[in-house]
Amino acid sequence: MDVLRGVEHRYNRAQTVEVLFEQTFTAPRRGPKTERGELFLRKPGRMRWQYTTPAGKLFVSDGKYIYLYTPGTQRVERSKVKETDDMRAPLAFLLGKLDFQRDFKRFVSRPRGPDFLIAAEPRSNRAPFSQVEFRVGPAFEIRELEITGQDNSVMQFRFQDEKLNPPLSEALFRFEAPAGAETVEEMP
Repeated sequence: MDVLRGVEHRYNRAQTVEVLFEQTFTAPRRGPKTERGELFLRKPGRMRWQYTTPAGKLFVSDGKYIYLYTPGTQRVERSKVKETDDMRAPLAFLLGKLDFQRDFKRFVSRPRGPDFLIAAEPRSNRAPFSQVEFRVGPAFEIRELEITGQDNSVMQFRFQDEKLNPPLSEALFRFEAPAGAETVEEMP
């Protein structure tokens, strides 16, 4: 599929990505919750979700651990990257060697205006999600990503103002707990 090869080529060449995001989480029998902010990605395996809504919320991966800080609880949740079931984790595939055929199966693609919608299932039965749908723009940029969890929850991301290979400081991907925050180890 040419669109998939175009997306792979775009993100496999990038060492860093900076993009604005809107994230909406919908769980069964609950209304949607929308948050916004800026996402920074750096190979290998590092990401920083810096939230403006809610202000102060932070999700950081240093490649080995994931840290989630929620200011309302003054709590930091720490887990190993390989053991997380966080719905932001599927975006980590952008930080490695992107290979749709290796990571996903049963692709369905259809045009949507100038974009393409691509739906796929994870190849691994242990993935915390059952389906991923991408909306890909004409330059092969991922504009939207919708992840359906095994529990039928849905995490939708909308991206805009993507910058490829901006200079990003290593310090962005080091987590420092705010003063007074409690750190809790999350178990799988």
